[in-house]
Amino acid sequence: MQTGRYLQQRIRSFKYAIQGIIAFLRSEPHARIHAIATVLVIAAGFYYRLSASQWLPILIVIGMVWITEMLNTVVEKIMDHLSPDYHPRVKWIKDVAAGAVLVAALIAAITGAVIFIPILY
Repeated sequence: MQTGRYLQQRIRSFKYAIQGIIAFLRSEPHARIHAIATVLVIAAGFYYRLSASQWLPILIVIGMVWITEMLNTVVEKIMDHLSPDYHPRVKWIKDVAAGAVLVAALIAAITGAVIFIPILY
């Protein structure tokens, strides 16, 4: 395989991934809520000058929430496409995927509280 062609394909892959993130942000209200929360938490982290050991868990849980929300959206879109009518199994699948987002968000909130509450008080 030619190096130039390989590199072009990798660049194209990144372009598609970025297009997916943009589509996610444009189409999903929860994505915009997560974006606002992410900006606020990162701004607070800089304002309070978090240490590297404090930044690491913050960044991990931010990523965890984004990943679960994006995967939840994909699961919902796939299930809506495969089964446009109500089906109890589809409901279960979508509920469990949404539950994963809730778990990630709760863990993120707890992590943020553990790091920021001692700084604030």
